[in-house]
Parts: sequence; structure tokens; C-alpha cells
Amino acid sequence: MKLSELLAMLRDKAEKFDVSGCNFLAINFRMTDIEESDIDNDDQKKEPGIFYIEVKDGRVDIQPYRYNDTNCTICMKMKNFLKLMDRKLDAVLAFTTGILKIDGDIGKALEFSELLKKAE
Repeated sequence: MKLSELLAMLRDKAEKFDVSGCNFLAINFRMTDIEESDIDNDDQKKEPGIFYIEVKDGRVDIQPYRYNDTNCTICMKMKNFLKLMDRKLDAVLAFTTGILKIDGDIGKALEFSELLKKAE
């Protein structure tokens, strides 16, 4: 799957996120197995597979850039990220087994995990 396809799928899924209890959340994601992105921007040239998900003012925004003032960065392979999004992989288990790595506020990563659980 290309990064552009992943982002389109995420934007579709984001419509089902219940973000009513979330004031602000900004997370960078880095798909570690993407070596060359199909999206042409400076961030993708420097760091292929980077994108962010921001929850702010009751809205979810997903963009193929590095968010500079992020709560945390989550790094993992795309196949595992897809399992996480489909709720076939538990975030805590993935973290404790090293499938995903978190740089920054682990609490905010858990908050994102809770958003996934509440998605229809």
C-alpha cells in the first residue's frame, strides 16, 4: 500500500472517531518500512512515511507532513499499523513487544489508542 492510499483510508476512518472528549492531540507517525514515498513534499523527501494525525476543536486532520509541536511520535511498520487501525493488534502489547516505538508522551499515544477503540 502506498502512503497516499494509507492516508486516504485513514481520513475515511477518522470520520468515525468520537473525539468529543479530546481537547488536543497531535501525533506523528512514521512507517519505518517506507523507503520512498509516493507523495512529493520536503518532509517525505527527508523522512519517507511520516505523517501526522491532529485532533483539535472536534476535528481530525491527517496530513503527510511532520508536525513540529507534537505530543509524541509513533514508529512502526505499515502492516502493523494497519492491524492496529483494524483493532487486530493491541497498542499496549505492540509497545511492550517492541512492534511499535514511542518517542514522547506515552499517555497521548494511549489516548489515541482509546480513540481507535471507540471508533465504530
